[in-house]
Amino acid sequence: MVKQFIKGNSWWSFLCSFAIWMLIYGGLLYYWFDIPLAQSIIDSCVHVILLGAASIIISHNVAYYRPAAGTMKFGYVAVVSFALSVLWVCLSRWLLVTAFPKDPVYLGWLNNAIPIHALTGWMLIAGIGLRSQMWYDISEQQETMQRKEATEKIVREAELFKLRQQLQPHFLFNSLNSINALIMLRPKEAREMVLKLSDFLRGSLKREDDQWITLSEELKYLQLYLDIEKVRFGHRLTTTVIPDEDAEKMLMPPMLLQPVVENAIKFGLYDTTGEITISIKSWMQDGMLHISIQNPFDNELQQPNKGTGFGLNSIQRRLYLLFARQDLLDTSAHENIFTTIIKVPQTHDKSSNN
Repeated sequence: MVKQFIKGNSWWSFLCSFAIWMLIYGGLLYYWFDIPLAQSIIDSCVHVILLGAASIIISHNVAYYRPAAGTMKFGYVAVVSFALSVLWVCLSRWLLVTAFPKDPVYLGWLNNAIPIHALTGWMLIAGIGLRSQMWYDISEQQETMQRKEATEKIVREAELFKLRQQLQPHFLFNSLNSINALIMLRPKEAREMVLKLSDFLRGSLKREDDQWITLSEELKYLQLYLDIEKVRFGHRLTTTVIPDEDAEKMLMPPMLLQPVVENAIKFGLYDTTGEITISIKSWMQDGMLHISIQNPFDNELQQPNKGTGFGLNSIQRRLYLLFARQDLLDTSAHENIFTTIIKVPQTHDKSSNN
């Protein structure tokens, strides 16, 4: 549906403007040209009311048809406004001649004023037409931008959802393989792992619609994942979480830490038989939530800087989609410690947190 330039409160402004013009025009006829008061009022009403009608016509006309080319737009308004001004002059003259057929002085003045009326009417009608055309063009551009932003938002949310969903099959596959390995050798631990996996997946479903959660909630969810991994690796896996009260209240996207910790376990425990400790630390800096995950690795067997894998790539992609920044994920290796730092700006709309 086309939005109208003259509608709502605009109608009152439009009517008030022409009412003022009617008073000014009638006053000029009476005081300047010595036309009798009754004739001045009637002449003013006829000219101004018909001029207002012509203005409404051109405003509605450009609402439904506007040439695409810029030059053609102005030419179209000029031609239509000229035709309307000619029609306005002719119709006004016919009505006034009909109203005062026996007043040669007034009719002589009316005929002499035709060029002035035509030029003034054309300029006014063309001005309203161009103003309406600009307003409609701007409105269409705004609607186009809104549709584009809405489409981009839907695409972005769909990609974010896809990235989140891709994490679960990957983790579920590893967990089921571990359960399968434990069933014959350690059935009690296999049952325990099934229960923990059930709790973890139930928590995932609860967070399916959450856009933002606190770091404290994310750590609780991460603990469910770590409990499962500790069943798999036993005493070989130890985690240390260094809490920060201020940081734990900050918001972040859900399920952001699990791929990092999974990556840390992969580099720290795979291909080794020793014990490792994964350290998780959080703090606030420069208005951003910083989360650091550290894990040891074997320098001789692994090259953690050579490719970050799906997990870290998915996190970097999610952060970019949410904040349009590429500098929110840092990885580094020093001696035998691999460090991943995630930065979460706190400038997002917290009202989106469900």
